[in-house]
Amino acid sequence: MAESDWDTVTVLRKKGSAAQSKSKQAVIAAQRRGEDVETTKKWSAGQNKQHVVTKNTAKLDRETEELHHERVTLEVGKVIQKGRQDKGLTQKDLATKINEKPQVIADYEAGKAIPNNQVMGKIERAIGLKLRGKDIGLPLDPVPKKK
Repeated sequence: MAESDWDTVTVLRKKGSAAQSKSKQAVIAAQRRGEDVETTKKWSAGQNKQHVVTKNTAKLDRETEELHHERVTLEVGKVIQKGRQDKGLTQKDLATKINEKPQVIADYEAGKAIPNNQVMGKIERAIGLKLRGKDIGLPLDPVPKKK
C-alpha cells in the first residue's frame, strides 16, 4: 500500500529564461550567491569565419595551372550517337533503357559530361559498342557466362 500513497509536492522556485541566465548580470548575481557558475568562450563566436584569408589563399592566387575535370571526348560522343541511331533509339529511349535522365545522354553525346564508369558501362551494354579503352567504337564482346 505504501507504493500507492500519493503525496502532493509543491516546488516553489522561480525559473528564469535561458536569456536571463546568460546575461552578464545574471552570471555576476549567481556568483555572489555562491552558486557554481561555468563560463566558456565559444571559439570564433559571433564572427564570420568563412571568409578569413589564410596562407593557402595567397598560394592559390599564385597558382597558374587551370584545374578542371576531364570530360568525355567528342569521339566517344559520336560513337554513342552512332550506336544509338543504329539501334533506332532516341536520346530519351536510350536514357529510359539505362535508367538515366535524357540530359545525361545529351551531355555524353555533346562531350560535356564528366565520365562515370557506371553510366558508361550501361551505355556500352545498351548500344553494344565499346566506349572505354583503346577499342572505342568496336563491337562489345559478349561476356562469357560462368558455369
